[in-house]
Amino acid sequence: MKHLKGKHILFIVENLPVPFDRRVWQEATTLKESGMEVSIICPQMKGYTKSFEILEGIEIYRHPLPLEARGALGYLVEYGAAIYWEMKLAKKIYKKKPFDVIHGCNPPDLIYLTAKRFKKYGVKYVFDHHDINPELYIAKYDKKDFFYKLMIYFERQTFKHAISSIATNESYKKIAIERGGMKPDKVQVIRSGPKLERLKLQEPKNEFKKGRKYLLGYLGVIGEQEGIDLLLESMKMIVQKRQDVQLAIVGGGSDLELLKTMSAEKGLSDYVDFYGRVPDKVLLDVLNTADVCVNPDKPTEMNNLSTMNKIMEYMALKKPIVQFDLKEGKYSAQDASLYAINTTDFAEKVLLLLDDVQLRKKMGEVGYSRVLSELSWEYESKKLIDFYNGILS
Repeated sequence: MKHLKGKHILFIVENLPVPFDRRVWQEATTLKESGMEVSIICPQMKGYTKSFEILEGIEIYRHPLPLEARGALGYLVEYGAAIYWEMKLAKKIYKKKPFDVIHGCNPPDLIYLTAKRFKKYGVKYVFDHHDINPELYIAKYDKKDFFYKLMIYFERQTFKHAISSIATNESYKKIAIERGGMKPDKVQVIRSGPKLERLKLQEPKNEFKKGRKYLLGYLGVIGEQEGIDLLLESMKMIVQKRQDVQLAIVGGGSDLELLKTMSAEKGLSDYVDFYGRVPDKVLLDVLNTADVCVNPDKPTEMNNLSTMNKIMEYMALKKPIVQFDLKEGKYSAQDASLYAINTTDFAEKVLLLLDDVQLRKKMGEVGYSRVLSELSWEYESKKLIDFYNGILS
């Protein structure tokens, strides 16, 4: 920590507000506790509308966004507005207290445009690789056109301007080296381990079951590639076989209203509850009540190579999981999860777990033990501190 004390770091996040973005908030609070001054630029979104506030000694500057984007034109408007505000707020913060590092968290891969303006002042740029945007584009639009090539270009520019990068798993590290041109010793894997003091085990609150015997729980973004449509297909199959199962979906996103309509069209309105973005108390009440937690991320290359925070959060709450058979999801959960090959198999594996309380308990214990022994933020935070000691030494 000797090189961190008194240094100033600026986090720039575009796609989620802070502290709602748990990975960023854990990184920021860890560095603050290690003696750094920490500022954050992020968007204003529902529940996080203050343009400025100080939380736990961290200054958070939030800017407006015109919309939550859908389609190429929507993203152009959103990204253009974000770049304008990030530049404006970064100048304001630097004038108030010069920062030593900009820590850019994608998506998108455009934060380097702000960071390079401060390079002449000796400010270092560290890229925190949250999403692989070229693969995300394919997942959304299923094509490699001009915009896909643009994603590749922005990704290369991002790695080019970063002195080091942080990868959330080994798959992302490989991309940073092979596609981004980073030297292996300049890429550090720091996983999004759950913070156990936040994810507390507690007694279930059966009102969330709406009078039914079982509850399925989902936590995450409600977007195009998260596979909630596949989850609803599986839920319809489950309801056709038995009517004692309720599904709770916690999270917000651009597809929330669309999926509510889809749920109604499938005749699932009485069996599926969309809670939106909720405080941690409600989130913990729902997930602690769930008998099985689900991750329906679609089998795309982006999801195959990405580590999903919700998997380890489920594990931290001793929940058995059903998800599709994806590389990084399998690495995280291992024997804490069952792995489906399609929506029918997904439904059957959920039903298998609901009928076997001992298997549910065993899988929950396996996941919890894995989090305790190697995946919690307690372990990953030490890697972050060591990483920044090297950057700032």
